[in-house]
Amino acid sequence: MELWRYEREAMEEGCALICGCDEAGAGPLAGPVYAAAVILPLGADIPGLDDSKKLTEKKREALFPVIQERALAWSVAFVDAAEIDRTDILSARMKAMQLAIDGLAKRPDFALIDGNRDRGRTAAIAVPHRCVVKGDSLSASIAAASILAKVSRDRYMVDMAAKYPEYCFDRHKGYGTKLHYELLAQHGPSPIHRKTFLKRVEEG
Repeated sequence: MELWRYEREAMEEGCALICGCDEAGAGPLAGPVYAAAVILPLGADIPGLDDSKKLTEKKREALFPVIQERALAWSVAFVDAAEIDRTDILSARMKAMQLAIDGLAKRPDFALIDGNRDRGRTAAIAVPHRCVVKGDSLSASIAAASILAKVSRDRYMVDMAAKYPEYCFDRHKGYGTKLHYELLAQHGPSPIHRKTFLKRVEEG
C-alpha cells in the first residue's frame, strides 16, 4: 500500500518538514494517554511499517529503535490520568499530540493527524495540519508515530505493574478486560485509574 501519498501532497504544496502524529491509550480505564510525533525522510525504507494495532508486540518493539534511528526528528509525550479526569479524554488526546509536536527537535511545517478531530474543549492542534481518518494505515509518518506512542505507553504500564502488582497492568495495559474488572472489584481503583472512566462503567 502507498504510505507516502499524504506526505507527497503536503510537499507539493510547499511543505518541507511534515510530521505524522498519533496517540495511544484513549480507551483504557487506567494510565495516561500517550502521543508521538515523527518526521521521516520522504520514502524512508522501514520494512514492516504499519498501523501499530496490526502489529504484534514483538514487531512493534523491533520497529521502535528503527523508527528512532531513521527519523529526522521524533518526540513522545503524555497526559496523565489525573488531567484526563480534570478535563476530558478528547482534550487530553489533543494536548498530548500538540506536546509531542512541540517536543520535536525540528519544527514541522505541517502535521498529519490521525483521526477526524483536531480540537477538544480545552486543547487543540496549534500547527498547520490535516486530519487523516485511519491515517495510521495510510501514512508512513502517522504509522511510525502510532508505534512510538503504543510502545511507550505499553512500557509505562509494565512499569506500573511493578508498582501496583495487584492490578496486573502488564497483562492488560489498563484496558477494560475481564481480568481488569475482576481486580478492580477486589482492590478498588489505584492512583493511576481514570476515575471518570470508572464512574461511567458504574453508571452503565
